[in-house]
Amino acid sequence: MNKLNDFSRSLTDPDDDNCNESGNENFSAVLDARLSRRSVLRGGMASAATALFGGIGLAACGGDDAPAVTAPVVPVVPPVPAEVLLGFGAVSKSLADSVVVPAGYTASVVYALGDPLTAATAAYKNDGTDSDFETRAGDHHDGMELFGLSAAGLPSVTSVDRALLAINHEATTDQTLSSFFLHANGGTRTLPRPAVEVDKETAIHGVAVVEVRKTGNAWSYVKDSSFNRRITALSEVEISGPARGNALLVTKYAPTATRTRGTLNNCGTGKTPWGTFLTGEENWNGYFTRGAADDAARGNDKSVVSLKRYGRTQGATSRHGWESAGADDKYARWNNSKLGASLDGSDDYRNEMNGMGFVVEMDPYDKTRMAKKRTALGRYAHESAAFGPATVGQPLVVYMGDDSRNEYVYKFVSSALWSVADATAVDRLAVGDKYLDSGKLYVAKYAADGSGQWIELSMSNAAIAGFAAYKFAGQADICVNARLAADAVGATMMDRPEWCSVNPANGEVYFALTNNSNRRAEPSGSSQVAPNGPNPRAYTDLKGTSVQAGNPNGHIVRMKEGAGGNAATTFSWDVYLFGAESGASQSMVNLSKLTGEQDFSSPDGLVFSPYTGICWFQTDDGAYTDVTNCMMLAALPGQVGDGAKQTLSYPKAAGGTLDVDTFVGKAPTANTLKRFLVGPVGCEITGLCETPDGKSMFINIQHPGENTDQANLADPAKYTSQWPSNAGYGAGKRPRSATIVITKNDGGRIGS
Repeated sequence: MNKLNDFSRSLTDPDDDNCNESGNENFSAVLDARLSRRSVLRGGMASAATALFGGIGLAACGGDDAPAVTAPVVPVVPPVPAEVLLGFGAVSKSLADSVVVPAGYTASVVYALGDPLTAATAAYKNDGTDSDFETRAGDHHDGMELFGLSAAGLPSVTSVDRALLAINHEATTDQTLSSFFLHANGGTRTLPRPAVEVDKETAIHGVAVVEVRKTGNAWSYVKDSSFNRRITALSEVEISGPARGNALLVTKYAPTATRTRGTLNNCGTGKTPWGTFLTGEENWNGYFTRGAADDAARGNDKSVVSLKRYGRTQGATSRHGWESAGADDKYARWNNSKLGASLDGSDDYRNEMNGMGFVVEMDPYDKTRMAKKRTALGRYAHESAAFGPATVGQPLVVYMGDDSRNEYVYKFVSSALWSVADATAVDRLAVGDKYLDSGKLYVAKYAADGSGQWIELSMSNAAIAGFAAYKFAGQADICVNARLAADAVGATMMDRPEWCSVNPANGEVYFALTNNSNRRAEPSGSSQVAPNGPNPRAYTDLKGTSVQAGNPNGHIVRMKEGAGGNAATTFSWDVYLFGAESGASQSMVNLSKLTGEQDFSSPDGLVFSPYTGICWFQTDDGAYTDVTNCMMLAALPGQVGDGAKQTLSYPKAAGGTLDVDTFVGKAPTANTLKRFLVGPVGCEITGLCETPDGKSMFINIQHPGENTDQANLADPAKYTSQWPSNAGYGAGKRPRSATIVITKNDGGRIGS
């Protein structure tokens, strides 16, 4: 997710390569519609006097003496009749280097980059000299889920004062070779990279499980908890599902293709009905390099087609140069070239990249169990994995998006039918085997009339079996190369599907489509695409004097399943909200008629509260950051079809107009959409989970200060952010990604 904090970087960012040249449906071509200069759209900045900042103490939230059960499956709890949701005062836009929350709320830092996770690990100095990151908090806190613990340390669905947080550590600040905040002297910016630097960087990636407790009115993490755990880019992980043992995953490290090392660039998350953690591997391709003559070395076989479709053309350089750190196998694995003489790849790492790009399942309660890559859910730039309703006797459904420009929306439907007994199973990963290793993988095709189809990706589909561009060898091949299979069936290109979540009130699924710099009214070249019904805008926006073309502000699409529920093969859709500045044209850009207390850009994280039903969504924005830092909003959405069709008419360069129909949800009111939080400078707001009483909410602040110039490393006064040290947390002044907890000062539920 961190790749597009600056929208303008999307044109060259290796994390957001446009690899889709399939020519799938775009509906029509249109001309650019231009906004007036942004300066006339900006509203005034309200005083921060009513806001509370990170580092303040917490209000009391009550205890938990309820008995433990074996799986944290939490039912939806409707709000009490007297409760007024979104009763807080909307937070104004802010450029302050602080976490700003509404009056009556408190935000405090709980867990930050470098925090020790064992009693033997030294305190974090935050000066670039720290090591042992295998036993410290990783970097770029991202998606996150909460797993309750009873007083006895057993899984609990009712505990409100003790829990495990499973947290993704996505990446490292500054994507140009080294991360200069992580290293004492700013790190090495030329190849070869020193092994000591690379070892530190691989260790800050991955996942953490960390225990948190509330003592009195304050939350803190437990440094010496026996539950604390790190999975890094080098941890052994099991391959599960159709691709287990398949030739496409054979490597020197794993000639039987049943295991691989590490999970990488972990972004969104999911929580299974049986109480395990799902993490999505997003922008993993940029970590690998390929030689300049690798196509010929491979005999220009079909693996070349696959590598290109996943963003690794021959001669591609890696993001961090990890492959240059020495001859050790842990560095060699990042070279994706065919270097050995074997026919199957068992003497090199030509197939190593095929082991990345999956949804990974782990049991947060049992650190002895190896995590599993669930290959049946497909391989692409995964964000979150959201479950639809779990109904006894019906299959389970998991919704997912591929976060890259012009990519697709997917769902997986299990072969096994849901049994409530599995919610309390002792062997939770065995339950995962049952529901996540066998089923049907679908991709979405949206129609211009507000309907859509789920198209199965299997060899029974003639379009896949006869696909000329790539000859599939079976379901394992389809799962590993899901993008190519989706190309074959003509799926609809979308504006970077980020997080998704299911509305507990009606089962409708929401996808954050964060932005797309490649939408054009009249596309030119293979990377640009025209607007379509669910992605109808192509316009230019001004950030100061900088022109941002495409769909810079993003939107949120929602879908309602047709007959068949989870297993439905049809759906209807509309656009819930269009991101825009409040002063933008309501006929072409601000289609949701957002006000200054509601406007946003680049929706990313998106989570429905199972306790209040509030839809919380967060931004990873660069298009609007001259006006405000990234933010989180709270919404009370309606349902698909509560708005109306709207036609966007664009003049054609050759004369006439092109009309693009879309379906716009009912415009929000001041009581159904409000800004709740604004973060510090340079950050992304991401990750959200709550205690079962809805009174403590955990949020992640990712990469504050990311636009600091490396030349200013020695002068903290020139850092663009000093958060969270300026909120009173930790040593040093280098900015750190961190997890915060938000509580209401009167002890009430968040959002009321």
